[in-house]
Formats: sequence, C-alpha cells, structure tokens
Amino acid sequence: MGSENVPKSSELFQAQAHLYDHILSFLKPMSIKWAVELNIPDIIHNHGRPITLPQLVSALQIPEQKTACVRSLMRLLTHNKFFIIVIADEKEAYDLSPASELLVKGTDHCLTSMVRLLTNPTLVDLYNHLSKWTSGEKLTIYDTTLGKDDYWSFIHQNPLHLKYFNDAMESDSRVVRLALRDCKSVFDGLVSLVDVGGGTGNTAKIICETFPMLKCIVLDLPQVVADLPGNGNLSFMGGNMFHSIPQTDAILLKWILHDWNDEDCVKILKNCKEAVSRNEKGGKIIIIDIVINEKQDEHEMTEVKLFFDIVMMASFNAKERDEENWKKIFSEAGFTRYKIFPIFGFRSLIELYV
Repeated sequence: MGSENVPKSSELFQAQAHLYDHILSFLKPMSIKWAVELNIPDIIHNHGRPITLPQLVSALQIPEQKTACVRSLMRLLTHNKFFIIVIADEKEAYDLSPASELLVKGTDHCLTSMVRLLTNPTLVDLYNHLSKWTSGEKLTIYDTTLGKDDYWSFIHQNPLHLKYFNDAMESDSRVVRLALRDCKSVFDGLVSLVDVGGGTGNTAKIICETFPMLKCIVLDLPQVVADLPGNGNLSFMGGNMFHSIPQTDAILLKWILHDWNDEDCVKILKNCKEAVSRNEKGGKIIIIDIVINEKQDEHEMTEVKLFFDIVMMASFNAKERDEENWKKIFSEAGFTRYKIFPIFGFRSLIELYV
C-alpha cells in the first residue's frame, strides 16, 4: 500500500470517535427511557418553571450520592436536545425542549408509551441476532430467535406486549391530530371512509371529531375490534383486508403497508381499489407511511426512516419504500395517479386516485 493511502493519525482518531459514537449509541434510547422512568419530564413540567439540579434531585427523592448520576444523565440529554439549559435566578436550570414535551404524560402528544414499546428488553435483545437471522433461511428475526412467524404472532401470544403495542399506536395516532388541520382538504367532500387496519379506532375517532359529517368504519381482525363501542358516525367491523373491504368513498391506510412485502401490498391495494371503484364519483386511497428520500431529507430524518426499514425487514420480512418502490406497487395494483405530501414528519401522506 502506498503511503498516500495510509490515513493520517487525525483521520484515524476522528474515525475512532465516529465508531465509538455509533457503538455507544444504544445509550441514546436507554437514557430517554431512564429519564421517563424517573418522571423527569413530568417533574420539570409540574414545576412550572426551569428547575435547578438540586431541585430536581430533591424532587426525585434519590440518595444524595446519586446526584452525579442525574447530572450526567441531564448533561447527555441536554447535549442531545431533550432538555435546554437556561439561567434562572442567576443559576443554571433545566427546561423542556420540544422533544421532551413529547414525554410529558397526560398530553395529547405524549409518546412515552412508544418509548416503552421500542426500548422493551425482549425486543431490543432480538437485534443482537441480526447476523444469525441474515445467515439463516427463516424470514423474520422472531422466527429465528423465538420460533414465532413474525411480530404479530409474538404480541398476540403475549398480552403485556400487545398492550404495549396498542398503547404506542394510540399515542402515535394522537399526534395525527396535530397534522389534520394541515390536510383538511384531503377529507373534503367525502361521505364515508374505511380505516383499514385501524386497530382500536384512535385515528378514526380523531377524524370523526374533526369531520363530524364523515361516516367512518374501522376494519380490523374480529378479535381486535370485538366489543369496541362506536358512536353516531363511527363503527367497527371485523374482517380481513386480504379478503374484502366494504364499499366507501375513501380508504385510510395509516402505517399499514410498511408491514407487508410488495406482493401483499398489491393484494391489499387491489382490494382497496375495488372498494372505492364502486363509487360513481371515483374514490381514493389515503396512505400515511414513510417515503425514503435520501437526496432531500436531512440526515436525522433519513436515519429514522432507515432504522424503521431494518425494523420492518426483521419483524415482518417487509420494508420502507422510496417513491420508485411506491410507484411500482401502485402500478401493479392498477393505479396510475398519486400525490405525495411530506406533512407528517418522517411520514408522508399519499393520495392514490382511482
């Protein structure tokens, strides 16, 4: 190897820091979980003003010798923009940032249940076996490590994990409320909508509250929707999206298609097309899902999408898609027109027209 190809020591040290940063990045979610379990976002919120370290330690009611632990935790989370340091009464104090506002319990945008789901030790440990899964014939990491077909098989046999999942999806749906005001035109003129795979109906309830003249049906497996109460413009129907979908003006697929491979997505979309095609005016499919766009998205946004791609692949033998991938399955399902609106943060709203 020529000397011109040997990295400089400064480059090696920078590369070493880059490597260690990624190796130790497991501490990012663990530190968030740490703060949530100590109720630190709630303590700061309930304090009503920025809180000093001694005040925080006092509120936590922990041994004095653990003060250094709290200081280190808050320093890391402040560095990662989960808290803000301000000067209050000439002393440094911690305040909430937009990210930690999402961790305050009891709000419409609280995502602590998503933290609990995604940092669950049973699920996190699976990712120690990615190479074993990749080298084997089994399609999912759940089958490789737990003998379960996929994530659905796992959670439906584990009531606690099913609760974690339902709570997390409910919290995620509540965040949708914030974006509805920006996409009201999507629902204008619709009389009926079917929320396919809508679970316990949290997204549909929000849509019904926002558009009281719209009749919504939540379609999910019979065991999911059994005994769920509806109201005037919201009802639940047991069924299977791979078999049939009731006739409607529009269909909502929120975070559904990324759970399935291309072949299954085409089947779902063909059933959706049949359901809305019966409408004389022509209907549409409303998809809320990830669209990978590495050329335009910022680094952190792309990284979130690529993380989810690994999760979907390992959990369901599925994937996240870029626009070309989406266009391919739309075409195979018989659709020729669509529009993408990147208005849901790392997810986009896609309108698919018959």
